[in-house]
Amino acid sequence: MNLTYIFNSKDYISHHLTHFQINLNNFCFINSNCKNNSFWVLNLDSILFSQFLCLLFLTIFFFVARTFNYKKPGKVQSIVEIIIMFVDNNVKNIIGKSNIYISSLSLTIFIWTFLMNIMGVIPVDFIPCFFKEFFNIDNIKYVPSSDINITLSMGFSIFLLILFYGIKYKGFKNFFLNFFLHPFSNPCFFIFNFFLELIGLISKFISLSLRLFGNIYAGEIIFILISCIVPWWMQWIFYVPLAIFHILITFLQSFLFMMLSTVYLSMVIKK
Repeated sequence: MNLTYIFNSKDYISHHLTHFQINLNNFCFINSNCKNNSFWVLNLDSILFSQFLCLLFLTIFFFVARTFNYKKPGKVQSIVEIIIMFVDNNVKNIIGKSNIYISSLSLTIFIWTFLMNIMGVIPVDFIPCFFKEFFNIDNIKYVPSSDINITLSMGFSIFLLILFYGIKYKGFKNFFLNFFLHPFSNPCFFIFNFFLELIGLISKFISLSLRLFGNIYAGEIIFILISCIVPWWMQWIFYVPLAIFHILITFLQSFLFMMLSTVYLSMVIKK
């Protein structure tokens, strides 16, 4: 089943960019025939796929931990060990010492973000057709990181952790005094320092979110355009090289999100 035969080009693109939503005012599902401009809506597809991928990540790592074998490690165990060592070494290089909490957080960010990003290489019609056929759901977006709400939520979580670890390691008084004493120590600049530091703190999580969203959303648009414009029998000519490139971008964006999050947290952890 190919959705290009159901819609014209404009409707096809719009269809693949429309979320499966629920209106929180009346708890009714919103579909293509029932548009809603209310602010109080949830993108159920982004929540569904992000939580499914999180569960998949936890299941794999839990299985490896339960079946851990020192003498004869399997392929999955070897891959998991390589990933854990890779993340932990990067955290040590940034912070200067091992930190089990930051390493665990960085590992979660890296794997979860990578799994959400890699969903973009799935053929654009496969999952929408599946949900239409078996669940009668018209609109479905299956790449969680192409939803600005998901990336902003992740970035906001890092923002809250910066506040938490800043207060934990520096104390409430010293942490908030930094907002007034840096970069200029003169009392005349206290108000200026506060707004400058506040803007810098907020911009960290916004830039994290927008960078990830922009790159993954752009890749999603390209794949949709290929499926929409190029005949099905020659789509692989464009799809295969772009999919390989997208996998590299997926890894890079996951790595950048992890590294920048670790750097931001290390700035408040180091005394």
